[in-house]
Amino acid sequence: MRKAVLDVGSNSVLLTIAENRDGKWWPVGEATAVTSLGEGVKVTGVLSQEAIQRTLAAVRKFWSQAQAAGCEHIRAAATMAARIAKNQAEFLSLALQQGTPIEVISGDEEAALGLQSVLDDPLFGNSNRISVIDPGGHSTEIVTAQRTEKGWETIFRRSFPVGTLALRSGRLATEANDGLAILRAASDLDAIYGICYLPGQCGEVIALGAAGTNLISIRDQHTEWQPDLVHGAELEYEEVSKAVGWLMPMSDSERAAVLGLEPGREKTVHLGALVLERGLFALRAESCRVSIRGWRHALLEHDQI
Repeated sequence: MRKAVLDVGSNSVLLTIAENRDGKWWPVGEATAVTSLGEGVKVTGVLSQEAIQRTLAAVRKFWSQAQAAGCEHIRAAATMAARIAKNQAEFLSLALQQGTPIEVISGDEEAALGLQSVLDDPLFGNSNRISVIDPGGHSTEIVTAQRTEKGWETIFRRSFPVGTLALRSGRLATEANDGLAILRAASDLDAIYGICYLPGQCGEVIALGAAGTNLISIRDQHTEWQPDLVHGAELEYEEVSKAVGWLMPMSDSERAAVLGLEPGREKTVHLGALVLERGLFALRAESCRVSIRGWRHALLEHDQI
């Protein structure tokens, strides 16, 4: 038996296909497309028709791929861009009309599922306290959980209105940004996060999403996607900070030429690095490890579809 989940995010659409083996769901197929659904939505309040059509085309393509792979159940869920858009109903109606129904999950659900995707991963099974940070296009989720005798207890969970597309349409709208613009944006992000962990409170930090995976691929100069090498790799806070300083002054075309960068991420990779850096600063984390998993993996494992 196979099933699939589509993560219809603010910046990209992600597909994961899983197969049931001895009662456990194992990912057997992945695909991604950068569609920028949430581009400009913080300014206009609506999803643009171009972004809607790009996203629906990717959803339609991935839905067909899942069907061709033998998936008996397919579930698609959208996140922050769809949550805040005034024309959410139009977007969902168009998705239904093309035979690919999409639901919208809350920020709290997104944060909880992101944590669960890490807790389900045996790579991080030895930790007693875990913090997960998941930078996105229009929201960033941070969760901290503590292992207890009765299992994992969530001690902090919040979805912040912080994301790469929001920065691209706001404070950092220009392709290249100087030091002063970076400092001002960092100050804004710190105020939005509004949290300051004490040293050691965060435990082991796991970064989900494209920001961390792309920084690893760039650092290690991968010429193609290497999930086995990226998953679990460590990023020092200083590395992330240096990446911000290095990538920010570039133009989109210059970033697109950087070895290891996923195609389509040139408009947001520097902003994702900044969001991740300020999140690590709020957690007072000296480093993080990167996971290629996400909330869709938890939904595949725990949703009874």
